[in-house]
Amino acid sequence: MMSETKNAALGAEAPRLPAAIWILGFVSLLMDIGSEMIHSLLPMFMVGSLGISVALVGLIEGLAEATALVVKVFSGVISDWLGKRKALAVLGYGLGALSKPLFAFAPSAGWVFSARIIDRIGKGIRGAPRDALVADLAPPALRGAAFGLRQSLDTVGAFAGPLIAVGLMLLWANDFRAVFVVAIIPAALAVLLLALGVRDPDGTASRTPGNPISRANLRRLGTPYWWVVAVAAVFTLARFSEAFLVLRAEQTGVPVALVPLVMVAMNAVYALSAYPFGKLSDRVSHGPMLLAGLAVLAVADLVIASSTHWSGLLVGVLLWGAHMGLTQGLLAAMVAEVAPADLRGTAFGFFNLVSGGAMLLASVIAGALWQQYGPAWTFGAGAAFCVLAALALWARRWALAGYTAS
Repeated sequence: MMSETKNAALGAEAPRLPAAIWILGFVSLLMDIGSEMIHSLLPMFMVGSLGISVALVGLIEGLAEATALVVKVFSGVISDWLGKRKALAVLGYGLGALSKPLFAFAPSAGWVFSARIIDRIGKGIRGAPRDALVADLAPPALRGAAFGLRQSLDTVGAFAGPLIAVGLMLLWANDFRAVFVVAIIPAALAVLLLALGVRDPDGTASRTPGNPISRANLRRLGTPYWWVVAVAAVFTLARFSEAFLVLRAEQTGVPVALVPLVMVAMNAVYALSAYPFGKLSDRVSHGPMLLAGLAVLAVADLVIASSTHWSGLLVGVLLWGAHMGLTQGLLAAMVAEVAPADLRGTAFGFFNLVSGGAMLLASVIAGALWQQYGPAWTFGAGAAFCVLAALALWARRWALAGYTAS
């Protein structure tokens, strides 16, 4: 009897993920379904239906992504200055939902550009406050699980959206605009779910004293935080854009109609692994997990570089997805752990900015290597960056000694 009472007490004390974390995950899932239904078809719509040149498509995409990166920093700073996260997250998701009808009824390139900028501004506004809100809501012992769960559900939306779009295109004889109209529904549901289902926790995220990006406050972020940012940047240099996975798939003989399934496979592994690995990161030292993620990515790069058949490519793509599950939630949890509570929005803003800038640089390097020397060099360089990152982690292992689960 005494044993049962003790077990019950222990069970009552065990922390659980709050319902709001699950809601934030489903908000991400719904918005990603709506966004990817459009983005997976948008280049073909712009070129084929609106007659936009490929060069202009590239310019629109580049400006849109650059806009999102810059906005992420300011939205995080504002959320710290106000001491509130939810309002900015709702605004960001709301702008994302507002952009969907503009895509559906766009008569020209100018409309598409406006819709794309609004969509990316929304993404930039919601990113850092949402991540800071996850950190504020999650029990400290479950932050890895919280970020893993949100990213897992987000990734489900990332591959469900294109699959739904393909099905509707087949059903409606390639009617782009009809698919874009349907994409409005999950986006609107995401905003409604966030507005009604989540609120800022009381007393967790206090308002930052003064300007969050003043010299004094930036000093408060500390060396451990900037070390995490630097590690994430090197990770991103080793990973570059998944667009190169698609190009490599086409080279290895995958039929053009089936090439999108490469991304579905990668995201499926990512979605299935992010939450379990997030839970694991709450129980083990973070340093070895980062090294394991680098090792998996290096093997993925080498397998893809040497593959001449779709089966080998598939192994590399699945390993790539496993690397994402191993590392992405872990890095976010590390940011939440080392940043002061009242500066988490700013911390996630700079983290996202540096990671995004590293992604742009990595993709430029990868494209140049592909153009000059071929795909094997592109993925070989990714493996080399993995080795450099591992050496850096080993050299600074003392800095990672404190990143252990409670």
